[in-house]
Amino acid sequence: MSKLIIDRREFLRYLGISTVSILGHQLLSACAPLFSGQPTNEPFGEPDVEVQLFAKTDLQQIFPGNPTKVWRYQGEVIKGSSDALRFLPDSYLGPIFQVNKGMHVRVHFTNDLPETTIIHWHGLHVPESADGHPRLAIENGETYVYDFKVMDRAGTYWYHPHPHGRTGPQVYQGLAGLFLIHDDEETSLSLPSNEKDLPLVIQDRYFDSDNQLVYDPSVMGMFGNRILVNGIPDFKFEVDRAAYRLRLMNGSNARIYKLAWDDGSPLHVIGTEGGLLEQPLIRDYITLAPAQRVELWVDFGLWDSGDIINLISLTEAGDAVDFPIFSAVINNSDRLVTSLPDQLTIHDPLNASQAVNANNPRVFEMQMGMGMRWMFNGRVFEMMDVARNEKVRLDDIEIWEFYNPGRSGMGMPGMIQPHPIHIHGLQFKILERQVDSSSVISYSNLKDGFVDEGWHDTVLVVPGERVRLLMQFKDFNGLYLYHCHNLEHEDMGMMRNYQVLSA
Repeated sequence: MSKLIIDRREFLRYLGISTVSILGHQLLSACAPLFSGQPTNEPFGEPDVEVQLFAKTDLQQIFPGNPTKVWRYQGEVIKGSSDALRFLPDSYLGPIFQVNKGMHVRVHFTNDLPETTIIHWHGLHVPESADGHPRLAIENGETYVYDFKVMDRAGTYWYHPHPHGRTGPQVYQGLAGLFLIHDDEETSLSLPSNEKDLPLVIQDRYFDSDNQLVYDPSVMGMFGNRILVNGIPDFKFEVDRAAYRLRLMNGSNARIYKLAWDDGSPLHVIGTEGGLLEQPLIRDYITLAPAQRVELWVDFGLWDSGDIINLISLTEAGDAVDFPIFSAVINNSDRLVTSLPDQLTIHDPLNASQAVNANNPRVFEMQMGMGMRWMFNGRVFEMMDVARNEKVRLDDIEIWEFYNPGRSGMGMPGMIQPHPIHIHGLQFKILERQVDSSSVISYSNLKDGFVDEGWHDTVLVVPGERVRLLMQFKDFNGLYLYHCHNLEHEDMGMMRNYQVLSA
């Protein structure tokens, strides 16, 4: 199957030139639609922001002693504001994209890794050609051009690799980065910004005695022996006695966190994966599954100068003891008093009565089959396969139900595992949760930390639970994915296509 890419050497020979240049990459973008058999980029015209992005092997000093071998994204802005990319200090994580809603973004992505890869823009509503389906994965030395308009609300999104069967190890080696969107509505709220707007990517990794990453997952996923925040262990930062916006992302492969302040202070939630909530919420703790994001408004002025406030993960998330995530050290600055708005935004209306299948939701049952393979409805991932119940119509509103019975596909007891479910290409509303009576106790250990309000692209479905989601398939037809975002489950087959057909 042909691709929207071409080997760099072949491309240069075709043009009759002998050096790689920015012009060459621009010409590559222009030629991309000529290659048949793949989705064609939308004709958005000249980009507002154009970026060259590479995936490459590298070394990173994480601990004293030997540097750690990592895979990382590196990039540069070749058109538009230099602020479009922000780089985290002392981190293997990729640059943070900072863009405004409505911008046209073009990314020239070059694979300098020893295996195939492709990028998925997680949470973004983009054309099929920009979504990063594994069938579009490119080889070493090839370049893929992404072209899309930023259509999503202000919020915290991210990007990561998505090759079939290798997403887990590639993310684990370091390939991930944040994608932050801003808009006028967000600006009007005067939320904490600049140095008081902190992105915090939480990951667990397993290191050997030589400071090297060890990837040895089980059927339950890959769990680490160290917690890193923004790629740094024992993460600690200093804050003023003022309000901050903390953007928390679970970038771990499999670990679920139950996040709380160590002194029992409440958490004020202002946003989820799809942007700001309509009103702030208060939680004693937050259950955060892989790929989920949550935004907090924190007034560090409520503590005294010299205090250290720790974010921890509580034991009920499956660990033997509470463990620290990061520490915030309160400095001796003057107290700056600000108020959290009672109303943040108003969401576009979407209700269950509008669904074309309101009385007959599509049901996707999670199972484990022969060979310890994770499945949906008895099916594992096949690159181009779409079952009849995986075809939807453009512009339709639908209800999807994900059911986690905690048994194998043959009706025998299976691995009892929670599954964070991610649907590509859209944001959804969480309508309801139903829990089997046999699972109420385990469910109760996590449920008070769920933030089901707002828009989402990932939802945790615990054993014995049915979760109903409401979504609309807008703007783009084509082939998209839904899958478990425990990355090892995804790589073991728990991923399927769904197809959006023109109405």
